[in-house]
Amino acid sequence: MKSKDKISYFYDGDVGNVYFGPNHPMKPHRLCMTHHLVLAYGLHNKMEVYRPHKAYPSELAQFHSEDYVEFLHRISPDTLVDCVDELKKYNLGEDCPVFENLFEFCQLYAGGTIDAARRLNNQCCDIAINWAGGLHHAKKCEASGFCYINDLVLGILELLKYHARVLYIDIDVHHGDGVEEAFYHTDRVMTVSFHKYGDMFFPGTGDVKEIGEREGKYYAINVPLKDGIDDGSFTRLFKTIIAKVVEIYLPGAIVLQCGADSLAGDRLGCFNLSIEGHAECVRFVKKFNIPLLVTGGGGYTKENVARCWTVETGTLLDTELPNEIPDNDYIKYFAPDNSLKIPGGRLENLNSKSYLSTIKMQVLENLRYIQHAPGVQMQEVPPDFYIPDFDEDELDPDERVHQHTQDKQIQRDDEYYDADNDNDHRMFDV
Repeated sequence: MKSKDKISYFYDGDVGNVYFGPNHPMKPHRLCMTHHLVLAYGLHNKMEVYRPHKAYPSELAQFHSEDYVEFLHRISPDTLVDCVDELKKYNLGEDCPVFENLFEFCQLYAGGTIDAARRLNNQCCDIAINWAGGLHHAKKCEASGFCYINDLVLGILELLKYHARVLYIDIDVHHGDGVEEAFYHTDRVMTVSFHKYGDMFFPGTGDVKEIGEREGKYYAINVPLKDGIDDGSFTRLFKTIIAKVVEIYLPGAIVLQCGADSLAGDRLGCFNLSIEGHAECVRFVKKFNIPLLVTGGGGYTKENVARCWTVETGTLLDTELPNEIPDNDYIKYFAPDNSLKIPGGRLENLNSKSYLSTIKMQVLENLRYIQHAPGVQMQEVPPDFYIPDFDEDELDPDERVHQHTQDKQIQRDDEYYDADNDNDHRMFDV
């Protein structure tokens, strides 16, 4: 066990300023709340804090189709009426609305995950955190489930440049369908998703029988759960399966999606997990001492999302946080008791011991078909920073690359502060 992990943390204040609409459950404002809690607890002093680059369209097109990326770049609330057919084609609408600065939002959260993967690849850190990422439903050619660009797939593709095998773990209440689909036919990525399944619950996929195809057969693992699962049941199942997966698959890197909608009391969720139960999964994965990329994901009771990801930042830093939340710009959201931890829920646990045992045995049986970790003939590694050629005169002056590069150097008061010594710490740029 290393004495101290080096942790890189990615955040841009603009990512929390977008607005999906008045009745939409996705509130990116939760990212600002999380960041200010991280600051209030002083966790930034124990990490390298970076502002991510805005992912270039060509980087997004490493997975997504060029026409879809181009449409996201072009669409805006002002041009909706002219794009009815394309909106339908790319699945934009009620769940995935068009809002101001949509494309920049995608560039920022995807850029954070790509940058996190690159720092891991270059052994600049042991753990990289991007709470703005984890949008696991987006598909190659369409938006889905509040997700437009699948940053997780882009981050995994980046890790595959340096690692023969990457393990993806998803503890969001919803099935990680977009990531599974992207790697369904390869043994170079193993996807493991723990999620609610049945009762027409979104996205409707993730049966235990969905195991991958062709070279990817048995490299997709699904753990379908019913309403009300609690800490004990969840963490026991999680540890048993993940320990066996790591033993057999021997991943070079792990991507952990920490969707907080699996917490008790979530607006869209149906599990009974406490924050401590959720964080125990993070703690368990960290103990493998394998390069680890951690992202956010779902989470629709935003004060609990902020609590959860702050606790998990502390978990990754081996730092126990006081339960009383320190004063911060969002303290009113945590009233009246201002406590960091939330207890488990009281929904009836419909996951019987026999049901969970059956699921566990099916998963472990499928793992037996994997004799050993697949070997991969690694090719020459392509360069990390591909900057596309472009005619600067054709760009909007406000969007020129050199202007954003200049903007990145500016430390923003709403993103970072250190009351004791403003000069000792600063936002770093990749």
